Amino acid sequence: AGAVSKTCTAPLARLTILFQVQGMHSDVATLSKASIWREASRILCEEGVRAFWKGNLVTIAHRLPYSSISFYAYERYKTVLQSLPGLDRHRDFVAADVCLRLLGGGLAGITAASMTYPLDLVRTRLAAQTNNMYYRGISHALYSICRDEGVRGLYRGMGATLLGVGPSIAISFSVYEKLRSNWQLQRPDDNVALVSLACGSLSGIASSTVTFPLDLVRRRMQLEGAA
Repeated sequence: AGAVSKTCTAPLARLTILFQVQGMHSDVATLSKASIWREASRILCEEGVRAFWKGNLVTIAHRLPYSSISFYAYERYKTVLQSLPGLDRHRDFVAADVCLRLLGGGLAGITAASMTYPLDLVRTRLAAQTNNMYYRGISHALYSICRDEGVRGLYRGMGATLLGVGPSIAISFSVYEKLRSNWQLQRPDDNVALVSLACGSLSGIASSTVTFPLDLVRRRMQLEGAA
């Protein structure tokens, strides 16, 4: 499901990256006027339709392990936190429950991001390329970065990423679970799939809006040192 959703939204994701990193390097698009339609037209005319999905393969390769690790780690962290001495007496309090979800989600996000970060960096560099194709694919990008910048180059900007991914996952998980539980409490007969879709959309909007400045910093740091 994650792979399908990322493929469907890949054109918008690439446009977002291009706007975030505009003007940083000669091989990155310099947008004279901030317009989604103008940049989409440029990509279509100069690079072709397939260019809208540039970097999508590495996005999928990143998303599959990232989602698996984050959801598994979230359940594990939540179990560990719930077993802490003294917490069982406050389990029914709303504040304690929210804090547990925030902390568990944040730790899960940091764990998943740390383990899959090189793929996220490669995705940014592939998506930021326009007409000058320095990186020919995932393996070539990984090899070139290690050769030109060293292994540490694969983790460029990781600090900003971890600062953003913790709050992002924490907000997403906590808002989603709270919205879903309240919705099911108030309207138990509603379709489960529609409830999950609505709650997931709202939680995604909330987390993306709050952490967007850190995401912009992350993308720009990931391009530092790029050929």
